[in-house]
This record gives sequence, C-alpha cells and structure tokens, in this order.
Amino acid sequence: MLLEDGSEPGPVYFDVGSGANVPSSTEWHAYDGRFGRPKAALLRGAYACGWRGAAEYPLDWTVLDDRTPLYEADVDLAGPIADYQAHLTVVRDAAVPLPEPLTALLTALTENLETAGVKDPLVALKALADLRHLIAEVGAEAALAVQVGRIPVEMVATALGTSEAAARRYVNSYRHP
Repeated sequence: MLLEDGSEPGPVYFDVGSGANVPSSTEWHAYDGRFGRPKAALLRGAYACGWRGAAEYPLDWTVLDDRTPLYEADVDLAGPIADYQAHLTVVRDAAVPLPEPLTALLTALTENLETAGVKDPLVALKALADLRHLIAEVGAEAALAVQVGRIPVEMVATALGTSEAAARRYVNSYRHP
C-alpha cells in the first residue's frame, strides 16, 4: 500500500479512549483517509519478509465513497494477491525440499496428533511434550551445526523460505532458548 507521494506509511493507530493499549494496523484497508488516517493511492503485493511487489494498482477514489471503509468497498485485489502468490511460489521453490519419507512422517504425525487431541487429549499433550523436548534437542544440534559450519544467514533464509532477520531469530532461538 502506497500513499500519493509513493511512500509506504507506518501503522495506523486507533483511538479507543484512554488506556495503555493502543491498537494499530498495517492492513491495506486501514488507509482509507477517515478519522485522520493516511489515504492509500496505490496497492501492491507485500510480504512480512520485506518483499514488495513491483506492480502498483491504483485506487480510484472517484468511484470509492470516502465515508465507506475500504474493506467494505468493491476493491479489486486480484493483482496484488496474484503478485503475492507468485512471490510465495518463488520462495517455496527455493526452500530446501523435505525428503519424501520425512514429509510422510510429518503428515502421519499431524493426523495422529489431531485424532488424539479429539479422542484422548492427555495422550496428545504427552506426545506434544515429548515432541517439544525432541524439537529443542535436535534444533540445538542443527543450529550449532549451522553456526559452526558458518552457513551464511542468506543461505539459511532461502532454505527456510523466510527473511534473513527471521532466519537469524529462528536459529538463535534453538541456541539460546
């Protein structure tokens, strides 16, 4: 989402009265110009990793009602959504593929845990506790191997399909829980 001057604004804060918690949003529809908020001029695909789509899609305010919230307006989001989905495809294709036996094991584990969660929640919780221990142990070993092997954070981010900052936090979370 871009403003008329081409800049990407910061979050919109919502005045809900007094209190320590001031809700905010960076959702595209919050930038509708109402209540002193910035008014969007262009839409574009974006992702939390920092990616921003190259294509820009203008909002035609001559056909949009200034009094209607953008989320209620008939705004065509097909372009930004298609750009976002194309980006996710590129990210997924660049990520490290899991071997088929591991994918099958994770799928079976998910199904078994979901079934246990319904039929016997205590069994599901015990399995999850054991799994949490296993994840911490194997995660620490893998994170150490990444750091000792001096695998660049760019490579880790690509392999995980995430941003460099997120990859760094992810690896560090196993090294320093």
